[in-house]
Amino acid sequence: MHNPKNTKILIIEDDVIIAEYISEILQDEQFKEIRIANDSHTAISEMKSFLPDIILMDINLSGKNEGITLSKNKNEDAAVIFITGQQDFALMSEAIKTKPYGYLTKPIKKVDLMASIGIVIHKNEDQNFRFKDGYDTVNLKYTDIRYFVADGNYSNIYSISKKYSIRQSLSTIADQLPSHTFARAHRSFLVNKNKVERITSNTLEINNVEIPLSRTYAKHFK
Repeated sequence: MHNPKNTKILIIEDDVIIAEYISEILQDEQFKEIRIANDSHTAISEMKSFLPDIILMDINLSGKNEGITLSKNKNEDAAVIFITGQQDFALMSEAIKTKPYGYLTKPIKKVDLMASIGIVIHKNEDQNFRFKDGYDTVNLKYTDIRYFVADGNYSNIYSISKKYSIRQSLSTIADQLPSHTFARAHRSFLVNKNKVERITSNTLEINNVEIPLSRTYAKHFK
């Protein structure tokens, strides 16, 4: 099971003192994976290489409100928590469009910081598909799953990194997953709708794999 203290947190803040203050709080709380970016160039590089789970993003980066623009370039799985010292309603309205997980106002209080991070971690734990793989328990993020394929008494899971085989039917698996994200395309296929790249009258395409789409389930992909 994923240890919450291994959550990767990227602090994007041009005020070095504030960035270090946040980092020290997180270290005191035993978080192990923490990085800091003090400018947009470093931030973009860290988002691509570090692939953070949580980004603490200063909206007013370099005095240019670059935080909002940067948040649109984050890695898919990252949850953004904006940091702001302004009470600018127009700016906040623009920030809301990027669907952040929360806001922190300066001066930052430890209780607010930890509450915001705790909410993200708890929500992310609810967005995993958990199953047994031999003696191990696997928590696979929904965003890492491409599709499931029925295989006799088993189902094969095709994720972005590897294939798993579990002793569960597609119906049992579907009951454990949110229907707004996962849907049957065929009696033998359950797919992540967010991974579909192309739809025809009778097929779907995910990662260059053609998946049959039956008329019974076509309504899920309109």
